[in-house]
Amino acid sequence: MKKLKVFAVAVCLLIAGNAMSQSKLGYVSIETLVQLMPKYGTLDSVLQRYQADTIQPEYSSLVEQYNFNDSLYRDSLHTPPSVRLEISKKLPSLIYQIQNWQQIQQQALEAKQNELVQPLYKEVYDALTAVAKEKGYTHVFNREAFLIAPDGDNLIVPVAAKLKIKLPPQLQPGYKPPTAPAIK
Repeated sequence: MKKLKVFAVAVCLLIAGNAMSQSKLGYVSIETLVQLMPKYGTLDSVLQRYQADTIQPEYSSLVEQYNFNDSLYRDSLHTPPSVRLEISKKLPSLIYQIQNWQQIQQQALEAKQNELVQPLYKEVYDALTAVAKEKGYTHVFNREAFLIAPDGDNLIVPVAAKLKIKLPPQLQPGYKPPTAPAIK
């Protein structure tokens, strides 16, 4: 019985070792690849246009709406009580939106940025999946997960090539930063 347990443990270790030897690990910085894509450079101008064409007019409309409702509410001689009651229900919401406009604006800009950058992440992910499959990688991690990793398992170069992105020299494998001359 004891020999059977030892044999079972040995078989399990052999199978686990074999499974680990079939695993191939790689890593890449998806964020870096997204930021290097040519379309990423246009996001700032698109977001600025979005802010000027959409968000700013929304704020102006909100302020106008508040001013209009406030003037009707204050004009108690000409505004019927039922209308004043309806306006009194609207005003707190308008005041809240105006007071918290910076936060509302920031959330709208972040949502728009996420909407614009999502296709870029998908493109990078699709290229990464294709490269990992071509090169036999079973697991690919985000570069930031490693403190030390071999250059050979860095997939940024083949993924960038698949995306037709030119990598800066400091992202090329084997890059050594220039050394400053010694001060005498």
